[in-house]
Amino acid sequence: MEKRELTCIGCPMGCQITVTLEDGEVKSVEGNTCLKGDKYARAEVTNPVRVVTSSVPAVGGEIGQVSVKTAGDIPKGCIFDVMEALRAVSVQAPVRIGDVVLADVCGTGVDVIATKNVELKAR
Repeated sequence: MEKRELTCIGCPMGCQITVTLEDGEVKSVEGNTCLKGDKYARAEVTNPVRVVTSSVPAVGGEIGQVSVKTAGDIPKGCIFDVMEALRAVSVQAPVRIGDVVLADVCGTGVDVIATKNVELKAR
């Protein structure tokens, strides 16, 4: 049997959770004070996912960069591939919140979207 210790990020409580696994299967979750903790712990030890945030150049924009994020969770193991893919991306201003900056990033089925409006630079 294997035990993993986690700090839950499911809610602001930050519970210290112990997950017991046997042959890769979750046998128990202890220490959580809400259902979000149980769900988070089970997912984190079997299939961890993350939202990736970054920025890309905004060509012709009033500011030179636009903040971006994945529109949903991606497998944790894809983070570096996503960051590498974003190095090759730039967008043309104007940019609006929610605009797709990179579709289906790294074959994850998740788009990278803008999280800030960037207006055209005044002439």
